[in-house]
Amino acid sequence: MAKKETSAALVKVPDEVIIDRIIILRDKKVMIDRDLATLYGVTTKRLNEQVKRNIKRFPDDFMFQVTAEEKEQLILMFEHLDSLKYSTVMPYVFTEHGAVMLASVLNSDQAIAVNIQIVRVFTRIREMLSDNTELRLEVEKIKNKLDKQDKNIELVFQYLDELLEKQEKPNPPRKRLGYKPDTEE
Repeated sequence: MAKKETSAALVKVPDEVIIDRIIILRDKKVMIDRDLATLYGVTTKRLNEQVKRNIKRFPDDFMFQVTAEEKEQLILMFEHLDSLKYSTVMPYVFTEHGAVMLASVLNSDQAIAVNIQIVRVFTRIREMLSDNTELRLEVEKIKNKLDKQDKNIELVFQYLDELLEKQEKPNPPRKRLGYKPDTEE
């Protein structure tokens, strides 16, 4: 029990820091190796060594290496990655599952504690996206209702216009039927 308390007290990285380090690359939410190394309290070199030693644990959907073009885009988009332009090595990026696997490979108290936070942040992001999807569906329903109402209102105005036209052009006088003459003499 004392071990749990020390690991929780060991590192408390604000969620905002983790969220700021999550980037979208190849339509996946990922974290770059140097950011994960900083969060886990190890060097990037040590992190990548452990990955290479346990490469079977990191399939393509857990981790991939960025291309030169992607590296340039990352440098332009994120200020904290400026030092990447001096590196000759292409960095690795890890998906949520890759970050979880990293914690088991590194196996330090700090890595475990930070990894729990990372998983919670990824889960919260996924929940926010699903909430947005529900909101979009509701907005679409409202739009459809409004479109139908617009059409109904147009139809009402069309009928009103027809009635107004009939009032402006009164019907010709009708011939009287019966015993009284039309004109009085």
